[in-house]
Amino acid sequence: MSATTSPALPQRAGALTISQLIDLYMANYAGRDPTRVQRLGWWSARLGDVELQALSDDDVHAALEDLAQQRSRYFAGNDVDEKPIYRDKRKPIAPATINRYSASLAAVITWAIKRRIAPRGYVHPCRSIERREEHNEQTRYLSDGERERLLAVCKASAWPRLYGLVLMALTTGARKGELQGLTWADVDRERGLAHVGRSKNGDPKLLPLVPAVLEELARFTGAPGDRVFPSTRRPTEPYAFEQRWKEALHAARVRNFRFHDLRHSCASMLAQSGATLLEIGDLLGHRQAQVTKRYSHLTTGHKAALVNRVLGAIR
Repeated sequence: MSATTSPALPQRAGALTISQLIDLYMANYAGRDPTRVQRLGWWSARLGDVELQALSDDDVHAALEDLAQQRSRYFAGNDVDEKPIYRDKRKPIAPATINRYSASLAAVITWAIKRRIAPRGYVHPCRSIERREEHNEQTRYLSDGERERLLAVCKASAWPRLYGLVLMALTTGARKGELQGLTWADVDRERGLAHVGRSKNGDPKLLPLVPAVLEELARFTGAPGDRVFPSTRRPTEPYAFEQRWKEALHAARVRNFRFHDLRHSCASMLAQSGATLLEIGDLLGHRQAQVTKRYSHLTTGHKAALVNRVLGAIR
């Protein structure tokens, strides 16, 4: 049998519109970043009729300037037709978010250049776009008391799988989308592992499952293709748990905390227990060491003990 091949991509097709190029890119996209579709959808609506060969850095800059004047949005669950609902926040879009919008378009253009879709000698219009300074707030993680209260409240939630979801996020550092995407076929109970086929970065990933997580998962079952944290109506789709999560945070008196901060909490507990930044980055699936450096201040005690153990006898 001959191997199945993907349709040939157009070559030196400068007349392609940005909307057509984005459609081509997404048809070949192998990553699992859930925000990619939404951000590129915005670019398609904004610059979709512009031809690739005519796209300039001025076009990109003007679009990002307009984006900076808009309000931030958040995912508020799905409607009755399982379509995502987004609502506006009061504050404007953060510089970090604008940088990610810029990076999403830049990825499409870079892909077009590498695949010879862009005209010969094409100048990347995003290369001259200056990154906005990101004023990141201090990384938020749970205190011991907050962690104990939150887990206790999650155990009593009206959704019986909230405790397992939160416990798994806290002990694996996995992203929300990675956990929602898990099926029972991905869980190896004997080895104590869960397999994420592709992470947000597009890499395969193994999640080590601690005994408490395995005990919690043992309470539930499903067909191999069913989600571990399924919708009550469609077991092959994830449960929209956002409202239950908000209720748990309120009951546990945990403020200014996002589900993603469970990932930070996992990293912080590892750092304070002596794990190296390399080990933390490997567990979380960071491609760049710079991302893991946010936890470096928590490893101070470990560094001091290491230096004293190895070099303390020097006189």
